[in-house]
Amino acid sequence: MTSGTGRISLAAAGSLALGLTLAACGHDSSPRQIQASNPTVTYKYSNDRDLVEANQRATSFCSQYQSTPRTLSLTTDRDGDRIAVFECVNGATTGALTPSPASNLTYTYRTDQELLEASRTAQTYCANRGASQVVSNVITNANGTRTVTFQCAG
Repeated sequence: MTSGTGRISLAAAGSLALGLTLAACGHDSSPRQIQASNPTVTYKYSNDRDLVEANQRATSFCSQYQSTPRTLSLTTDRDGDRIAVFECVNGATTGALTPSPASNLTYTYRTDQELLEASRTAQTYCANRGASQVVSNVITNANGTRTVTFQCAG
């Protein structure tokens, strides 16, 4: 790799440059914030878990303004990317869903909006117990609905 003078050979330098280039082109993790301004924040997301995480990140973003996130829109752009836009609003938001009797943090939903409502309900439930909410499982049911189960951590 080095000559007797301590220099890196041309082939080794080329390999090093290629490796650094490939590392810089690594896949972005989803969800990723693509825009933010008081009072809104926008995320691209890939799946249900990412949408729940985007909601959690929006909660953190809005907390700096002593507000909570409200969903302004859930869309798909022309490239097929899913986009969630949250608005920071004053006052507490309450989840419209109630947990299933089998588990205090299990919800069945059909739409991304219903998933966000379930996530917010679980966040409130866990926060009232001094914990944070995390997704433990998302499944697709035979009838086309999906079920998410949350847990309170820490």
